[in-house]
Amino acid sequence: MSGAEVIEPTDLTRPEAFTQESLGWVPWLEPATAEELTDRQVESLVQPARANSPYFRLLADDPDILEARTRADLDIFHSKGGLPRAERELAAAAVSRHNGCVFCASVHARFASHYAKREADVQRLLDEGVQAEQDERWSAIIEASVALTDTPVRFGPEHVARLRQAGLDD
Repeated sequence: MSGAEVIEPTDLTRPEAFTQESLGWVPWLEPATAEELTDRQVESLVQPARANSPYFRLLADDPDILEARTRADLDIFHSKGGLPRAERELAAAAVSRHNGCVFCASVHARFASHYAKREADVQRLLDEGVQAEQDERWSAIIEASVALTDTPVRFGPEHVARLRQAGLDD
């Protein structure tokens, strides 16, 4: 897409704090229409229905990155085995809260609340940050996720030990 037109995000909800509410997303650059996507761009969506989303159509400007991102996202949140979905979403919400992404934090916090049925605990994470008091298992998951986010070498044996003490295994 060359000479992309800048559009005003007129219907964008602008929260004053981290929230579990659904936030609108309006691109600052006009994405291609679904009909304008190339075959490679459609392939990079992995799920063709994503062509209905301006978010994914904008990301399709770089189909190789979009495909890698989408496959990683689907594997992280929908694969069998590993952490329960609630705790995967908790980790993503914590990372988003830590790095300041209000939009991503709202998405993952909403899913964490839905799957864990622990809305107050998730809201405390959003309100107070990643240091907010949680039970030991959630604290261990949050701490490990933040360590991996800051820099993977910050994640160490002490995080693995804490995760194991909280009941997680390989």
